[in-house]
Amino acid sequence: MKTEVVAEHGNESPGFAPAAGEVASSAILTDSEGLHAAFTTIPSQGDELPAYMAKPLKAGGPLPVVLVVQEIFGVHEHIQDLCRRLAKQGYMAIAPELYFRQGDAREYQDIGELLQKLVSKVPDRQVMSDLDHAAHWAARHGGDAGRLFVTGFCWGGRITWLYAAHNPQLKAGVAWYGKLVGDKTLNSPQQPVDVAKDLSAPVLGLYGALDSSIPQESVDTMRQALRAANAEAEIVVYPQAGHAFNADYRPSYEAESAQDGWQRMLAWFARHGGIA
Repeated sequence: MKTEVVAEHGNESPGFAPAAGEVASSAILTDSEGLHAAFTTIPSQGDELPAYMAKPLKAGGPLPVVLVVQEIFGVHEHIQDLCRRLAKQGYMAIAPELYFRQGDAREYQDIGELLQKLVSKVPDRQVMSDLDHAAHWAARHGGDAGRLFVTGFCWGGRITWLYAAHNPQLKAGVAWYGKLVGDKTLNSPQQPVDVAKDLSAPVLGLYGALDSSIPQESVDTMRQALRAANAEAEIVVYPQAGHAFNADYRPSYEAESAQDGWQRMLAWFARHGGIA
């Protein structure tokens, strides 16, 4: 097996995004022992797309790939940690910085300002193309193009649904508390409920019953759209969880729901060709 070369740009973490608030004592830190974990860049749409990648140091062949789609806070320490957790399970996990053309989430202190001045300016079409390029890059750097998965959190949860309707090569997706319905804009012309009929990969949705930003009415609407489309999808709602229940570095963390969701995600990937 030939030695691969991955361009790295330092291993220092930028830490947690300031807009996310004070880091909670429940924050989980996964080490990189036995892993190749680094920042890199990926050619995409004429630019160099920054990304964080983690994978096992020892691999007997091409690794299944998981695209990890960021929260509104960008690829900060929490998203990097999730990549390392997936790598510990045997996956090649890649989290591209999907806002980088529009700005840096770490420059914002306030969530409202971050959403208005940065997140809302990122076109879905740009995101889909960047994820495609990340998947292609992975296949050239030790990943298995035939075993491609995606998972995303909050903003990335919504993107996960959209990507499952965009990329026919995708094997499965897991969306964590991603918005399902909403207004349409030039940058976001479709919402997950609009693409339920177009899903080409099975999606597992993980949601919190106490999530005030994603009311249960919208979850029910999505379920109806998925049933009408006869789509292979499942939505799990945790009665004791609110929004961002997997964000262990925030007060929203709900450990029991997060741990169950993580195991369900791994089982979903395994069921659809991932690591058993």
